[in-house]
Amino acid sequence: MAEPAAPPPAKQKSGWLNLVVDYGPILVFFLVYKHFAPKGGQAALGEVTAVISGTLAFMAAAVVALGFSLWKFRRVSPMLWLSTVLIVVFGGLTVLLQDAFYIQIKPTAIYLLFGAALIGGWLKGRALLKILLEAAFEGLDDAGWMILSRNWGFFFLVLAALNEVLRHFYNVANHNFGTWIALKAWVFMPLSFLFTFVHMPMLLRHGLAASAEDEVVTHPPHE
Repeated sequence: MAEPAAPPPAKQKSGWLNLVVDYGPILVFFLVYKHFAPKGGQAALGEVTAVISGTLAFMAAAVVALGFSLWKFRRVSPMLWLSTVLIVVFGGLTVLLQDAFYIQIKPTAIYLLFGAALIGGWLKGRALLKILLEAAFEGLDDAGWMILSRNWGFFFLVLAALNEVLRHFYNVANHNFGTWIALKAWVFMPLSFLFTFVHMPMLLRHGLAASAEDEVVTHPPHE
């Protein structure tokens, strides 16, 4: 008599690891910048040095996060690939030209790119967010993906506009670059999590699997 087949292994919960992959590089950037940031109203040159040091650490941490995702999950989402490439490109420009403008404009570029892509796909009847997020919303039906794609598209455009407002008022020139970094952490992240959880009733109505509900951690690509 054949032995009964062993039950399949339980799906590994990885929501907190996804948070580390997405927000770890930002935390590294913030800590390195704060370590090198000038104290007591020193010259802007010290501020630029802190930005360059933080940017180099940010680029390295982003590449490490991508490698970890590939090793741990055996895959890298399209969103993570694209955001890492943009981090390296804009970070490289920041370091090469010694200008913090490029690291500040990078989130705007990312938000505009994803916002335009998602809204363009929605107008054509395609839920591109389903491709970007892959299996993050297990069981969600096509109508749910379309709503989510449209809403995140417009939300990305709002974030792009908000970043531009903050970049205008908080930059190296007026010695407020550190404030811009802090606002990125304490405004953009909470807004993104709030935006996600506001959608939970809609997601559940459109078939989000109960097993996936606890793992939903949706947010903009790391910046």
